Amino acid sequence: MQPLGLIAGEGVFPFLVARGARAAGREVVCVALAGSAAPELAKECDRFEWVSVVRLGRWISHLRRAGCSEAIMVGRVTKTRMYDRWRYFRYIPDLRTARLWFTTLRYDRRPQAMLAAVAGELSREGITLIDSTKYTPDQLTTPGVMTRTQPTGAQEIDIAAGWEICRQISKMDIGQSIAILNRDVIAVGALEGTNAMIERAGQLCRVGGWTLIKVANTHQDMRMDVPTIGITTLEKLREARCGCVVLEVGKTVLLEKTKVLELADKYGIAIVGHQPQEGASR
Repeated sequence: MQPLGLIAGEGVFPFLVARGARAAGREVVCVALAGSAAPELAKECDRFEWVSVVRLGRWISHLRRAGCSEAIMVGRVTKTRMYDRWRYFRYIPDLRTARLWFTTLRYDRRPQAMLAAVAGELSREGITLIDSTKYTPDQLTTPGVMTRTQPTGAQEIDIAAGWEICRQISKMDIGQSIAILNRDVIAVGALEGTNAMIERAGQLCRVGGWTLIKVANTHQDMRMDVPTIGITTLEKLREARCGCVVLEVGKTVLLEKTKVLELADKYGIAIVGHQPQEGASR
C-alpha cells in the first residue's frame, strides 16, 4: 500500500489515526502543524515534518515527495489565534496559501470553507483527503446510553428539547454544541470551541446537572473537522458540573473511548449516542 499522509493538529486524534493506519500495514507520513501538533507524535509515524499552518505549498511538497496519494487531516487548530493583534507576524503565508486566502476564501473564512478549500488544493496535486475515521472506527459514538450512568428524567426532556435547537444552530454555521438545563439554553459554542463553552456554562449554572449536546455539522464531511470528545473534555465537564453528554451517532469520535466512558462513570456523567429519527430535518 502507498504511504498515508497525516496532516496533524492538536490532541490525541492524530496519535490514534497513526496507530490505526500502521496497524493496518500503512506507512505514515506526517506533516505536523507547528504550534498545534505534539512533538511526541513523531514516534508514532514513519516520517515526520514540521510545517506552518499557512504554508500549504510545504504540506503538498512533503506529501508528494513521500509518494502519498491519500491523506487524513485531524486535530484542532486554534482559530482564535488567527484574530489576535500579532497574527500578521505569526502567520506569514506562502504564495499558494495567500492566493487561496484572497480568492476562494476572501469573503468566507468559516472552518468548513477553509477545510474544503484545502481539500481542493490537495486534490489538484493528486492527494485525496479520505474519511478521517477510516482507521479509528472503534472510537465512534454508538446508539443509546454508552455509560453505566443513566440520564435522569429531566435530562431526557432536555435532550428532546435541545437536539433540534442544536441542529438549527449548526445549520446557521454558528456552532455545534449547546449547554441546556430545564429546557433553558445556558451557553452556545461558537468560535471559542466546546471546551471554552463548557467553562462558561459551569460559571453560569452553579447548580449543575446540565446537559451538553454536540452535533455534527449539518453538511458534515467525514474527511474533516469531525466532532470529538476526549479525556480533557471530560475533566472540564466535571469541573463545570455537567450531568449528561449527548453526541450524534456515527459522526462523533470518543478519543480513547474506553477511558472516556470509564471516567464518565467515575464522575457520574451519562454519555448518550443520539440518532436522528428517519426523515427528521438535518
